[in-house]
Amino acid sequence: MVSLEGLRNAEFGDTEADLTRRGVLRADEAACGPALVGHGSVSPIFVDDRLVLLWLDDPMSTPEGISAGTPVGEVRAAYPGAVDLPAPPGSHRFAGLLARDGDRAYLFLHDGVTVREIIAGYADWARRLFDEGYGPC
Repeated sequence: MVSLEGLRNAEFGDTEADLTRRGVLRADEAACGPALVGHGSVSPIFVDDRLVLLWLDDPMSTPEGISAGTPVGEVRAAYPGAVDLPAPPGSHRFAGLLARDGDRAYLFLHDGVTVREIIAGYADWARRLFDEGYGPC
């Protein structure tokens, strides 16, 4: 489970160097970047050496139990203040729901029916990732 603080051993704002020193972050030749030890279904995204986002794959979930495959209606019920982010016209990208709490947010990428991907972290970076295109690498 991931909260808006991060994971129990990797919080948003932690540095790559600190996570590496604590044995939480390792270089992964098979992945597209560094990986969090013990969290194969989570891809960390760093900006200026700080952990700003976590890209979550199944079976990771939010504290409210939202994970990939959850119906969009359940996301709206769990996060009634979530803002709709339509997919850019003519693109093959997913639409989004941005559930913000202060400077943190969950970005739920969906196909109109179910959640396909979840990104957690700093709200401004989540929105920027959505606006500029996205990928865990």
